[in-house]
Amino acid sequence: MEIPSDSPQPLQEQQQQQQQQQQQQQQQQQQQQQQQPEPEPENKAQDLTLQVDFSWKRFKCLITDKNDPHSTPIYIVHYRATKPHLIFKSAADGTVFATGSLHTFSIDADCEIHNRHVALKALKRFKTQYMHMSHAFSNSSSNDNGGAVSEPARMTWATTVGFKTWDFICLNEKKLPVAKFSANIWAMKKVASITFMGSNIPSAHATGSISDVVREEVVATGMTLFYCMVVRTNSIFSLFGAIFSRPGHDEKMKKKEEEDEKAKDMSKTVVSG
Repeated sequence: MEIPSDSPQPLQEQQQQQQQQQQQQQQQQQQQQQQQPEPEPENKAQDLTLQVDFSWKRFKCLITDKNDPHSTPIYIVHYRATKPHLIFKSAADGTVFATGSLHTFSIDADCEIHNRHVALKALKRFKTQYMHMSHAFSNSSSNDNGGAVSEPARMTWATTVGFKTWDFICLNEKKLPVAKFSANIWAMKKVASITFMGSNIPSAHATGSISDVVREEVVATGMTLFYCMVVRTNSIFSLFGAIFSRPGHDEKMKKKEEEDEKAKDMSKTVVSG
């Protein structure tokens, strides 16, 4: 009996078809996996917005949770004619957690948060750009003994001005916005709001909420900076202070010292080698 020479071909064709089907299925699965969104962190922090209401009768601000219509005051801010010009208190027990002070000629401002001095330094003469060293957003590093050391993070404040609002945006070292103080220029009572960007605050990822330390630092520095700029725009002394100031000088000197230290270390390494 004669066997056709092409008898194995149907079997080979079936195998090829099966392989092609398997490849197509694998490609479809890969495409579906790529299209599926990445799972969000379990404790992803949501944005938090605080409402700042000004009382003309008592000359103070009450800060509440804007998203909670039944929120009781969280913080109370008192204004004074003498230093410290702003006093920040916890509404729960009246404890003072921060103060803010302005200067007659200097365009810089100072805060004291939980007995720790925080300087708000101007980086430009006639442009609203400030910086402060933050302990609430501090970075962890190792010392010579291998222990963890908390180093303050350099935070920058920038502004945008519109017809109704004056926004003060706090940026971290990666230039990501972590908070925004938005002042309503024409408001008489609801004068401002403070928004915290939870997705850009590392400490909030672990707990899913904005910590008191972060809230209090941003509230104190943001409101002090806003008050400083209000005074600057209405004071002839601040104008002369801006003209004769040297904004950013300390930062440049510090950077130069760090570069000199690196150059010395490199020269020592070359000599020892």
